[in-house]
Amino acid sequence: QVQLVESGGGLVQAGGSLRLSCAASGSIGSINDMGWYRQAPGKQRELVAFISSGGSTNYVESVKGRFTISRDNAKNTVYLQMNSLIPEDTAVYYCNADIRVKFTRRPTNYWGQGTQVTVSS
Repeated sequence: QVQLVESGGGLVQAGGSLRLSCAASGSIGSINDMGWYRQAPGKQRELVAFISSGGSTNYVESVKGRFTISRDNAKNTVYLQMNSLIPEDTAVYYCNADIRVKFTRRPTNYWGQGTQVTVSS
């Protein structure tokens, strides 16, 4: 079974930085699109950043210029570098990926367990 394991969350002051990592493991054939979502208390989950298998990226407007998504295909890992953090960034961050499992043809969508990011003022 494919799993996504996240790390890198924590508590930082406004203006600080964090780097989130999400590593996929298991019976992986190939990984297509990957992304980071976040969900604040009482809010809907929103897409923060997206990266395609070819490296194209997209960001929600509120994080443009501050966050950078990247991937290391050799390590089956996606990263989210978060700079100039503000309290509004406080949320649980979830990794998401479309992965073609070995011996299958269609990709399957997977979610990480979530990692808490808290930004204090």
